Amino acid sequence: MDIRPGDFGDARVLDLLRVHLAGMHANSPAGNVFALDLTGLKAPEISFYTAWDDSALLGMGALKALGDGAGEIKSMRTYEAHLRKGVAAQLLEHIIGAAQGRGYTRLCLETGSGAAFDPALTLYRRYGFVEGEAFGDYEKSAFNQFFHLDL
Repeated sequence: MDIRPGDFGDARVLDLLRVHLAGMHANSPAGNVFALDLTGLKAPEISFYTAWDDSALLGMGALKALGDGAGEIKSMRTYEAHLRKGVAAQLLEHIIGAAQGRGYTRLCLETGSGAAFDPALTLYRRYGFVEGEAFGDYEKSAFNQFFHLDL
């Protein structure tokens, strides 16, 4: 598996982003979708990564600089055909490594609740993320959850 910066000119990357956004809207109440669209992922504070097996796109993930030595994990998604193959774990390890390389002391993330989010929660907990307080501009709701990892 090869992890590299995402190319927004690649139709496969745009398709996975479409799949991701559709999934977030299908599994989240209105007003509780904080997934980044194409414009959001192109912001200067975002580093966007894609995972490949030769020419097959497997998944994606992003790291957002929050300031004060913190980063946020965004836009984690694996194509359904590649689930349970370690794609998300390798992307997460890459993002953690990138955050450490930048000298970040903390990684944060916001995610939802329910069966659609359970596999991601299991992954994050396995890597040491612990549930905590809302951060940035997020507000706690009955649906969203916040996790943090001290680096």
